[in-house]
Amino acid sequence: MTARGGRSTVPSPGRLGLLEPTARDDLGALGWDTPDSVDRLWALSRAADADLALKALVRLQQATADDDWAQIDRLLREDTTFRGRLLAVLGASDSLGDHLVAEPGAWRLLIPRDLPTAAQAREAMLASVDAVEEPDAGSNLLYRAAISGPEAISRLRVAYRNLVLKLAAQDLAATVEDEPVLFLPEVGRRLADLADAALTAALAVAVREVLGDDPLTGRIAVIAMGKCGARELNYVSDVDVVFVAEPADTTSARLAGELVRVGSLAFFEVDAALRPEGKRGALTRTLDSYLAYYQRWAKTWEFQALLKSRPMTGDLSLGEEYLAATGPLVWSAAEREDFVVDVQAMRRRVESLVPDNEKERNVKLGRGGLRDVEFAVQLMQMVHGRADESLRVRSTLEAIDALTDGGYVGRTDGANFHASYEFLRILEHRLQLQRMARTHLLPDQSDEPAMRWLARAAHIRAEGGSDAAEVLRRDLRRQRTRVRQLHEKLFYRPLLEAVTRFDKDSLYLQNKSAERQLAALGYAQPDRALAHIKALGSARGRRGQIQMLILPSLLQHISDAPDPDAGLLNYRRLCDELVDAQWFLRLLRDDGVVAERLMHVLGTSEYIADLLMRSPDVIALYSTGASGPKLVEVTSDEVVKGMLASVRRHRDPRKAIAVARSHRRAELARIASADLLELMDVRDVCRALSTVWAAVINAALEKVIEAAVVESSEQVPARISVIGMGRLGGGELGYGSDADVLFVCDPVEGADETYAVRWAQTVADNVRALLGTPSADPPLEVDVGLRPEGKNGPIVRTLASYRAYYQQWAQPWEVQALLRAHAIAGDPDLGLDFLHVIDAVRYPAGGVSTDAVREIRRIKARVDAERLPRGADPTTHTKLGRGGLADVEWTVQLLQLRYAHKYLGLHTTSTLEALGAIDEAGLIPSEQVAMLTEAWLTATTARNALVLVRGRPVDQLPGPGRELRAIAYASGWPQDEAAEYLEHYLRVTRRAKVVVEEVFGG
Repeated sequence: MTARGGRSTVPSPGRLGLLEPTARDDLGALGWDTPDSVDRLWALSRAADADLALKALVRLQQATADDDWAQIDRLLREDTTFRGRLLAVLGASDSLGDHLVAEPGAWRLLIPRDLPTAAQAREAMLASVDAVEEPDAGSNLLYRAAISGPEAISRLRVAYRNLVLKLAAQDLAATVEDEPVLFLPEVGRRLADLADAALTAALAVAVREVLGDDPLTGRIAVIAMGKCGARELNYVSDVDVVFVAEPADTTSARLAGELVRVGSLAFFEVDAALRPEGKRGALTRTLDSYLAYYQRWAKTWEFQALLKSRPMTGDLSLGEEYLAATGPLVWSAAEREDFVVDVQAMRRRVESLVPDNEKERNVKLGRGGLRDVEFAVQLMQMVHGRADESLRVRSTLEAIDALTDGGYVGRTDGANFHASYEFLRILEHRLQLQRMARTHLLPDQSDEPAMRWLARAAHIRAEGGSDAAEVLRRDLRRQRTRVRQLHEKLFYRPLLEAVTRFDKDSLYLQNKSAERQLAALGYAQPDRALAHIKALGSARGRRGQIQMLILPSLLQHISDAPDPDAGLLNYRRLCDELVDAQWFLRLLRDDGVVAERLMHVLGTSEYIADLLMRSPDVIALYSTGASGPKLVEVTSDEVVKGMLASVRRHRDPRKAIAVARSHRRAELARIASADLLELMDVRDVCRALSTVWAAVINAALEKVIEAAVVESSEQVPARISVIGMGRLGGGELGYGSDADVLFVCDPVEGADETYAVRWAQTVADNVRALLGTPSADPPLEVDVGLRPEGKNGPIVRTLASYRAYYQQWAQPWEVQALLRAHAIAGDPDLGLDFLHVIDAVRYPAGGVSTDAVREIRRIKARVDAERLPRGADPTTHTKLGRGGLADVEWTVQLLQLRYAHKYLGLHTTSTLEALGAIDEAGLIPSEQVAMLTEAWLTATTARNALVLVRGRPVDQLPGPGRELRAIAYASGWPQDEAAEYLEHYLRVTRRAKVVVEEVFGG
């Protein structure tokens, strides 16, 4: 039949969205090519995948007896409910379509209007294996099956799939016909009911398999955990369980193991890994055993798991006893000392599970995914549920509503979070229904057919000029962005509103609740933190508005740092310091990278925080430029050039040194920030610190000499050079290192030597005095203790005097010290002459004498015995401890003294370069060189981290606790792995000590 104008009233396959070339023939085979089929054709077109639905319908026709097909055909014509269910299922799920084709009569399950109750589902599952109730079961769910083995599994599988089919059909029907919508919470509850019914039947089979006809004398309860426990289950999901038994004997373990086996084969993966000690732990435990474990050994995530526990089958009375006993433990978990550390570890562990190429597609674990919502909601419950019993609910959606009703989340935010979570869960359900497989991966957004299918299966339709796939892409972006901000909004916006009454109509979080929340986030003094937040959020005018905008995300970043209290205090101090700097808050508002990096620094390092108070311009370098992080775009050599240029513009030495100090301060802040943020490795850090130290000394020397010439109106009577010693000479300074130097002078031609030396002495004294002037900056101590004759010797000597002393009087330790001598400031030619003089001393022909080696070993033994501070732990003292810096450096220097005359590569002041030369020369095995190198790098990193965290020079690593976590973090380790960091340090230095004893002790 054709309409007026010659156009057929029967829509073509193309208009119906059917793309397969066989579509027209398939419609003909069904008899759907006539005018009275139009309503069915348009219904088919609304299926998620019309081609898939049509092919499945043809297969169903071919597999069904004629009489049955006639009934199906009639129902499709007359019953829109049946039609909506069948076409929706066939278009959304390959697997359920296969089930309908494979199981004759399964289509009849789509006729009844009502879904089975939990009791009816349980009866259906038990009937599939002819199970009967155990004697004296009472209200408990204990049955014994008559059928076991492979046949039982086959029957259970079909029965369970039939129940899922009925639920999925009703869930999906609204996408095809005008049917009532089955909302997500009800779907989750009904799926949990089906899981309960399935495992009740599986337990019945287990009883038959294990006991045969013997009586069941013990008690066993199956506790649902996770989504099943919360009755918010997915279509395809692991079902997490734990088993409580009285007694917990071999029989109970066999019953539990058999249930896991049968359930996993017939329905879904039954996972008992949430039990104490995980897969290594006993499958069943008594209630007393569970309590003993939870009270002594359980980690925070285990209490978080208990939040959703629910007796599901077996001995329900025993299950209720378990729930009553463990419930209170959940609500005290937030008081545990390691609560925050465990929480942060969980977050990192979850994020690490997602491969990089799946992070944007994983609807569960990816950024802005389901786990973000669940994690934040559960943490809020554990924090506030201690005092507010209304929060003690299992379901995520119910918890969001309870948090909203309780005033912990604003009404608008609560509604948004609820909607976002439902949206993402519906997508997850549809993805799993497609092939009845456990998946959380969204299609690639460029895969148009897959995105269109998912949109239609989720009942997303075209809007305006956008098709369904484009609408889905847009909604995904919006929802995941909203969820990405969830943690910030849930934890920090209420805190601000609580103390500023920003939104008193929708949120009434009180100070005590806010303090509990802050304590759970790691603040040791939540009352003070609350005062800081109030002061920051209550700033007047534009500053206060920007603070209210940025504080939630800043507080989130601070709470991730090792010391949130210090971080928040430092941020407040910085804001007070920069009260008139409008650029500062704008930068934090507009550049999230700067905000995150700065908060991590402020919450970790007192050293950097103090520097930034006086050199705030460095904060602008926390941003990322065209070629990468700006903190490392500039080099120390460039900084030195700028410093010298600035210094030369000032005649007054004091003002010039103040300028040099300012440049040094900014450079220390830059280097330390890049170090803490893992943008520079320890080698580069030490080199940069040495460069800036040498530049400051050079600038001071230049200005003092210039001032002396101006004052006396005479020519300079002597050349002066400064020789760096120790770590400064080796280019390996740390944050807490002094500058060990020697001053050498050489009278100019015609000058009186006595006068020239006295003049040089005055210059050296003035340089040391100017640099040593007390200030708020890290000290600039110039140490001349390594000069000939030590404290009894003159501070300045002539080149000839040094030559005479070293040739006649040098002690072995002085020769050893010269190994790190390097010209760093002053007259470069004189510095080079000095190095030529000492080369014959520090690199003697034939190597140092046996007596000298013996003396060096004696001195090292004395140092080990006497210089370690009283009460220090020799295993964790980074400088003088076992396998620490001194051990490695003395060993390297002894090898240099013995072999540098043969190997020019050993003519270096750097410990690391010397180790490389030792390896190249084959003086010791490469494995030993690697151990010494690793120990030196590890100890140097630790020593630098100690200064960054404490703000002052320290050599001793602390024991377990917050400070060790901060030092581990500053050393590049996750703070929750502080114990592993300490063990790593001990292992590395222990191995190095073995090498030292063999090589140095020789």
